[in-house]
Amino acid sequence: MAKKILIVEDDKFLRELLAQKLLKEGYDVLEAIDGESGQKMIKDEKPDLILLDLILPGIDGFELLAKMKEDGSVVTIPVIVLSNLGQKEDVERALGLGAKDYMVKAHFTPAEIVSKVRNVLK
Repeated sequence: MAKKILIVEDDKFLRELLAQKLLKEGYDVLEAIDGESGQKMIKDEKPDLILLDLILPGIDGFELLAKMKEDGSVVTIPVIVLSNLGQKEDVERALGLGAKDYMVKAHFTPAEIVSKVRNVLK
């Protein structure tokens, strides 16, 4: 059965680019454009992995991570943060809230992101 990946990203171009790459790799892809819909999809769909942007309209990525940490039914879902925030404190805060990995958007190609997804799901 294909693994389900949820992309929570408000940048349409990047979201669609990642979705296409992941679909090509044989993953099922779900997309959310903001924290609220992301939170709902996490609860309803229980994806195998989440690619999470931190700067989102409404509930931001940090808040979403914090809510996941409190919810026993989704706390074990691995989250890879994909953000433009590259400050040490942002990285530490996200990892402290349970993110499995942290990638600064500008430093990685979509192919590298997909490869990271593959590694985390192994």
